Amino acid sequence: MDETKLKRPSSDLNWLWWSIGIFFGLVFTFQLGAWSAGADSDGIGKKVGIININGPIVSAESTVEQLEKLSIRNDISAVVIRIDSPGGLVAPTQEIYEKIKSLSDLKPVIASMATVAASGGYYIALGVDTIIANPGTIVGSIGVVINYPVMTELLDKVGVEFETVKSGDLKDVGSYSRKVTESDRAHLNEMVNDMYDQFVNAVSDNRPQLNKENVILLADGRVYTGLQSKELGLIDLIGTYEDAIELAGSLGQISGKPKTVQVNKKRSSILDWLSGGLEQTVSGWFDDLPAYRWRME
Repeated sequence: MDETKLKRPSSDLNWLWWSIGIFFGLVFTFQLGAWSAGADSDGIGKKVGIININGPIVSAESTVEQLEKLSIRNDISAVVIRIDSPGGLVAPTQEIYEKIKSLSDLKPVIASMATVAASGGYYIALGVDTIIANPGTIVGSIGVVINYPVMTELLDKVGVEFETVKSGDLKDVGSYSRKVTESDRAHLNEMVNDMYDQFVNAVSDNRPQLNKENVILLADGRVYTGLQSKELGLIDLIGTYEDAIELAGSLGQISGKPKTVQVNKKRSSILDWLSGGLEQTVSGWFDDLPAYRWRME
């Protein structure tokens, strides 16, 4: 038998390898551009940076990181903080507020209030240069609240007892397994009043038309509309989100309609579960745990 008849016909596969190489080269080039995350990735020219703060404030790390990124980008001339929050935990709120204050020393920062910017949501807005709200935005709720469940009667009914060994009478203050004492109430009231004073001072320090006595008259926990807030001096302007971007562009000396850069685009729910967004997701589950909050009740 002729051996030449048994050989498979040869084919030139160079085109296939070239195609695969070009494909992976394009993928690598695209990914390299994304990694750079510099000014060129968002287009040429000066821009307005956008940061969204939505829902309860339970953590500061992500927002502070985003603010830091915008602070060091030379192509970001101004920043708009879009707030839609009823407030949240005290310490994270203060961290975000302080970071916004430091950013406003470098670039113009505008707060744009959406549906609600109350309690801690209003507190963080105090760090900006100009506060803008819609006429119907809910603003205010200046105050502090702490709540926790007391379950002694329920535990008695089911026959559950807790034995607590503690170094001092107030070490287990806020425990749901024992009744509240007068010492507990006095201690918690003292801390709440101290945090309330911090809130009032932040308002009076950042709203030049309001002294501390004026703020105290407004700071009984009530909320106001955007129009009322403008009349009371709690905000600066009535306007929309687009108005805030336009003002930021003007203050940032951007000619024409400003381009925007949003550094915290919405991720999928799966990614939220696999990242730091998890604490935002589960925060509602533990809403009744003892914690000092600046929020609208």
